[in-house]
Amino acid sequence: MQSQTRIRRWPWIAIGLSLAVAFTLSMVSPADSVQGDLVRIMYVHVPSAWLAYLAFFVTFIGSVAYLITRSLRWDRIAAASAEIGVYFTGLAIALGMTWAKPTWGVWWTWDARLTLTAIMFFVYLGYLALRRTTDDQVLRAGRASVLGVLGAIQIPLVHFSVIWWRTLHQPPSLVRPDGPAIQDPMMLAALIGGVVAFTIVYVSLMVKRIELIHLEDRKVDMESAVERPVAGEAVTAPELGASS
Repeated sequence: MQSQTRIRRWPWIAIGLSLAVAFTLSMVSPADSVQGDLVRIMYVHVPSAWLAYLAFFVTFIGSVAYLITRSLRWDRIAAASAEIGVYFTGLAIALGMTWAKPTWGVWWTWDARLTLTAIMFFVYLGYLALRRTTDDQVLRAGRASVLGVLGAIQIPLVHFSVIWWRTLHQPPSLVRPDGPAIQDPMMLAALIGGVVAFTIVYVSLMVKRIELIHLEDRKVDMESAVERPVAGEAVTAPELGASS
């Protein structure tokens, strides 16, 4: 176990370096001509939203793979990715609200993108809650995989909501048919750098979380395998006819 811990110290180093690079790029990038320094929220908000998509898509892949192979390894991947996705979805929502107040004048509005993102957040919170309803690994994996597959329907709905419906939220900034909407090279580099850095953070967190889930499952297996004394086991029936 000690050797495994020693080998897997690299994720923490990768996370630290990636976040340091992302922070540096966001600080050296120029202020926006309209929003000023408020635009720097974008360098965390957009990568967080991207990681939500990535994490929940990996949960979908892991869920499908488990239903096909019945290998708990895939279920651990799906579970770890969902946890990370929920965190970054919550971060994207919180930063979006912080950004909305000075730009839209309100913390929250029932915009299509915002509403669907909130629904996705609570669906995957439900996914994590469902996993805690039983310690039976096979039963838990089967239930969660079904929801992991169905929940992925929300990913394209959230992403394309700004195109399919009239919405306050701005359209995509990077992936566009006519090229990125951001023209300033430093701002574009800061945003792309943030996406890459957050992706490295995601991979690093996945390595550590899967390792922890594996150890948790082993602990449950070991506890269930231990022969525990039954209550009243030491009490024996009296022997009839025995001398007093």
